[in-house]
Amino acid sequence: MQSIEHPAEMAAWTQELRSRGETVALVPTMGFLHEGHLSLMRRARERADHLVVSIFVNPLQFGPGEDLERYPRDPDGDAERCREVGTDVLFLPSSKLLYPDGFQTTVQPGALALSLCGASRPGHFDGVATVVLKLFNIVSPDVAVFGRKDYQQLQILRRMGRDLDLPVEILGMPIVREVDGIAMSSRNAYLSPAERLQAQVLHQALDRVEASVAGGERSTDALVQLACSLVSAQPLAEIDYVELVDAESLQPTRELSSPALLALAVRFGGTRLIDNRVLVP
Repeated sequence: MQSIEHPAEMAAWTQELRSRGETVALVPTMGFLHEGHLSLMRRARERADHLVVSIFVNPLQFGPGEDLERYPRDPDGDAERCREVGTDVLFLPSSKLLYPDGFQTTVQPGALALSLCGASRPGHFDGVATVVLKLFNIVSPDVAVFGRKDYQQLQILRRMGRDLDLPVEILGMPIVREVDGIAMSSRNAYLSPAERLQAQVLHQALDRVEASVAGGERSTDALVQLACSLVSAQPLAEIDYVELVDAESLQPTRELSSPALLALAVRFGGTRLIDNRVLVP
């Protein structure tokens, strides 16, 4: 496995492979890798001749007062995990190289970025779309793999790919969960034992709402209220949002008549967790 830091060197590596007709898959990450990331990497490994994993804690997607400085990092452990799944290149750009002095051009994703996490974290998806577009331009992947835990992000990146005619296939992979049902996330490391125990309510609420839909409930208000009542019963839970939206447009829906996304964002102490499920009536 090679480690590359400079974007120009990364681009040259890919161009050499492309000249030989070989394909490249990219898994963009912010590091502190866990089994959820590894599942993306294994899938990417299956879809192309070569695998590039990028690790970059992107300052553009963190708002004021968020956890940029304390975001968990484990460079040695990350490198070992990348080797284990057969990564060809670990791309480790710095902020100075990706955003040199005078940098001012960003991507604004549009309507898909205005709701859910986009409403509670203004500018977050501008930062995500900008760095992913830069990574696409540098690495020139044939396929890029993302997790569905960040469902809104996945929809935004797919829209960006279509709107900007990007020659990359964007794949979404299922949420990977811990033994206790919590969706795997680097931020789970922040949770105290009590917070971790109460955070299990997120997947429990998703299960209960899905069961209610299977039982015939179609009212968006009733389904959201059910989820809210379950989450708010936990004393350490502070709801950011609980919303049920159309699975494609991410626009509110009054009644469940087509696939819809139940999306949760809840803080436990200082840790904000997200989870979701697509409900099919």
